[in-house]
Amino acid sequence: MNRQHVVIISGGTVEENLALDILKKQSSAFLIAVDRGLEFFYKHKIKPDYIVGDFDSIAPEIIVWYKEWTEIPIREFNPVKDASDTEIAVRYAVESGYGNITILGGTGTRMDHVMANIQVLSIPARAGIPAEIIDGHNRIRVVEREVRLKKSETYGEYFSLFPLGGEVRHLYIRGAKYPLTDHTLVPYDSLCVSNQIDGEEAVIAFGEGMVILMETREEMYQ
Repeated sequence: MNRQHVVIISGGTVEENLALDILKKQSSAFLIAVDRGLEFFYKHKIKPDYIVGDFDSIAPEIIVWYKEWTEIPIREFNPVKDASDTEIAVRYAVESGYGNITILGGTGTRMDHVMANIQVLSIPARAGIPAEIIDGHNRIRVVEREVRLKKSETYGEYFSLFPLGGEVRHLYIRGAKYPLTDHTLVPYDSLCVSNQIDGEEAVIAFGEGMVILMETREEMYQ
């Protein structure tokens, strides 16, 4: 199995300095450009390894250049929803056996796109492949059963939890400012939004199901 890291530049708003920094750190990563994300690669003269999208929102000359002057594989299609291009990119990475997936540009200005991209994270989660959506302030993952948040390693000391696909029962949060014992996590659960690591480590454990975990660098809900 190929354990190479994959970086997907999605069609949302890309924080260019963050993206360039991550690409520098992941210099050997497999790069996938998704729809408008191709503009980022074109602008910075970075060669992606795979291209996905319908390309109806980028300058036509960009995709023409990649078609005529490169041999990069292009998966062109007519999506049924805007986020399906990111989903196809993620499925391609999972089916190809890559070891880690980072999505940039997945937290744009439209909430429906953000939620669709978060839903996509369940695909690698079910395959046991670590995956994340990150921007300058947040890191979003889908986790199962248990996760340990070490303050020295997390994206930020604040975190929020949201159920994915229904209620999550028997939720425990230890080592946090607001601990919980045998809690049932439901949508719009105020007890699980904007918690904080209260020491060197917080532990989140629960029964069956999946939880969206968002680590945040600064308090969003004062």
